[in-house]
Amino acid sequence: PSTTRAGTSVLAPEFGNLEAAVMDRVWERHDGSTVREVFEDLAASRQIAYTTVLSTLDNLHRKGWVRRERVGRAHRYWPTMSREERSALLMRVALEAGGDPDVVLSAFVEQMSADASAQLRKALSRVHPHHS
Repeated sequence: PSTTRAGTSVLAPEFGNLEAAVMDRVWERHDGSTVREVFEDLAASRQIAYTTVLSTLDNLHRKGWVRRERVGRAHRYWPTMSREERSALLMRVALEAGGDPDVVLSAFVEQMSADASAQLRKALSRVHPHHS
């Protein structure tokens, strides 16, 4: 995703409820998604119009969350970042907006389970192998 001079993403990290439901379907399909496929998945559990799914995917494309390619008469959509990359973006935005980063990180770590804390230590040693 694009960044501003300050290094923060220009993508708004939050999704509306429908955008989140559509992105869940896009993330689930590794070969890309058509509007029809997303519509059929969503229509199985809620009342929704095909044109609503189309406009939602158009909005997500305009916002930079999905890329698309024309395949025949339709477009196929792929996410521009993984669900995990988006989660990391949300954590970064929360850290930057949450006040004193030392206090925010301390409170975050205090709330972690022992397993999550071990995963964090493992990730830190992978990303920064020469730091203690």
